[in-house]
Amino acid sequence: MQTIYAELISKSLNISQQQIVKTMELLDQGATMPFISRYRKEVTGGLDEIEVGDIKQWYEKLIELNKRKETILKTIEEQGKLTPELKSRIDKSWDSTQLEDIYLPYKPKRQTKAEMARKKGLEPLAQIIFLQDERNVQDRALQFVVGEVKDPDDALQGARDIIAEWVNENEHARNTMRTIFKREACITSKLIKGKDEEGAKYRDYFDFSEPLAKCSSHRLLAIRRAEAEGILRVAISPQDDHCLEALNRRFVKTNNEASQQVEIALKDSYKRLLKPSIETEFSQLSKEKADEMAIQVFAENLKQLLLSPPLGQKRVLGLDPGFRTGCKLVCLDAQGNLLHNETIYPHPPQNERNKAGMKIASLVNAYKLDAIAIGNGTASRETENFIANVPFDRKIQVFMVSEDGASIYSASKIAREEFPEYDLTVRGAVSIARRLMDPLAELVKIDPKSIGVGQYQHDVDQGKLKASLDRTIETCVNSVGVNVNTASKHLLVYVSGLGPALAQNIVNYRSENGAFKNRKELKKVPRLGDKAFEQCAGFLRITNAENPLDNSAVHPEAYHVVQAMAKDLGCEVSQLIADKEIKSKLKLEKYISQQIGMPTLKDILEELDKPGRDPREGIKIFEFDKTISTIKDLKEGLVLPGIVSNITNFGCFVDIGVKEKGLVHISELANRFVSDPTEIVKIHQHVQVKVLSVDLERKRIQLSMKENINTELPK
Repeated sequence: MQTIYAELISKSLNISQQQIVKTMELLDQGATMPFISRYRKEVTGGLDEIEVGDIKQWYEKLIELNKRKETILKTIEEQGKLTPELKSRIDKSWDSTQLEDIYLPYKPKRQTKAEMARKKGLEPLAQIIFLQDERNVQDRALQFVVGEVKDPDDALQGARDIIAEWVNENEHARNTMRTIFKREACITSKLIKGKDEEGAKYRDYFDFSEPLAKCSSHRLLAIRRAEAEGILRVAISPQDDHCLEALNRRFVKTNNEASQQVEIALKDSYKRLLKPSIETEFSQLSKEKADEMAIQVFAENLKQLLLSPPLGQKRVLGLDPGFRTGCKLVCLDAQGNLLHNETIYPHPPQNERNKAGMKIASLVNAYKLDAIAIGNGTASRETENFIANVPFDRKIQVFMVSEDGASIYSASKIAREEFPEYDLTVRGAVSIARRLMDPLAELVKIDPKSIGVGQYQHDVDQGKLKASLDRTIETCVNSVGVNVNTASKHLLVYVSGLGPALAQNIVNYRSENGAFKNRKELKKVPRLGDKAFEQCAGFLRITNAENPLDNSAVHPEAYHVVQAMAKDLGCEVSQLIADKEIKSKLKLEKYISQQIGMPTLKDILEELDKPGRDPREGIKIFEFDKTISTIKDLKEGLVLPGIVSNITNFGCFVDIGVKEKGLVHISELANRFVSDPTEIVKIHQHVQVKVLSVDLERKRIQLSMKENINTELPK
């Protein structure tokens, strides 16, 4: 079966069968995608994590399809209808749609009209009519007026019901309908009477029609959401007469009374069975395609967000701004531990600005703080302005930090476990500060759907979304690496080869025995066996370890190679790491073995140049325009600095320092055609935007990023 799987996957992904077979073998052995792509390049022929992930998805899909085939074969065999030819067709089919079409005539049915007609003994009449040789169908129907059959018309109706089901179950008929739907189907939506006010935000779709093939994913998901909310009535359909013409050409053989009965049956089959079935199929397919695109956008946004530049291990003051309830502040040490918390009231109605300023300055001095993180929610611009006027005795960096999801975190079980003695406001402020220090370590604690990126994430297939986002988080965590002595269990969960149980065991071991001194010590963690060690060791970092390689991405299985390099050059491993000139003398070919080839050797050499270095970019301070604080301050033509906060298929949203985010439509991203917004922008990218329009009533801001435009800078 593996050979068949490899052949099918190879055709789909254009990757050699040998590479796929080797990758499937590694997956079957329990290897993870990060481990395979990083440490088994010689085995897979250098496949990257995306390619390994694609193979894994296809492999799992084919395994499920094969299970479905087994169920179908068993069901047909139990009916005594499994012929060698039918079994061969099913065995050879690897298309789920084709497989279900083959199975349809044998699929156990509820009490259909056709089934009721068969029980009345009308199937022979249906066969006679379907042959279309009978000229006097009334007389022939009269012969079947027995038992529950009332009269010839009742007999003919039953026969037509059976023919309608045959047509519906005919593979050619179904494929013909699919071809027409694919070519001609339009998606239409109509407002349900009396829902205009409730569904005002969907007004663009109150009377909407568009070819299904051209309907963008975000429009389709919006329409489907409105349908689910009971605002719109939605249909997917081609021209009915085109479909009926195609069915008539296929099934009507002559022009007599029997063929007229067939025509009536075809019309019934199309309207009652075929059309609803194919419409449902295309509805599901289009939804799956829209889901896939939305999930891709979400995953890419999440990846960019998780890999946002960290401030690093600095002492930070976190501020969760507010007016009436005050600004909750927390002071954290360089490891993110909470040192102090309290509330200040620099804004109305209390207006304790001087007192609050003195408190901030005192805390910065007392705890030797390096930076201030301000949440970007309510009162954020006012708090930023307040902090800018506080006199400090040294340079303090001030950053605006996204609050998205902070309230979700603060009320979560994770937050309660971390800070059982503190309330929601303290936990939220801690989250804001920690996001500045290390976005990746903090954001893994929050449901990705709550962190402000993506589009229609609550409308897509939740299982596929979770799988994609988990895969994205896993990729990000392992590409950065994790300090095993400081990481939370929530971060360790995503390390290759670990999981909830082993992550907790590592934290427990650390608490009982102190910091890990070397990677070998990981084997002392309960239940962390050889396989788990193999998968995780290369991604766990130990700073100031006895062996400098323990703070690098060099896997322990390759330590002997580095030691051999150092020995050949007459130096210590630490010298080999520190001195580029020494490394330049290495002849990598000398160290090729059956297990380690040139790809891994090049990775090792590259890692020795930067052991343990964070691959993320350095953080940059950003400032909004100080003259703009609300949407009412905006006017057309203004050019403002902004931060990309979200990316969708139709453009990106930019935070320009007011409560509402502005939209840069895909057509306004550049002075050229743009098919994918991620070609131009990234999450948290600093940009310059021009205000095109402001809709105060609907609170919508239209922006442009086109270059070489006449702009008016704010006074």
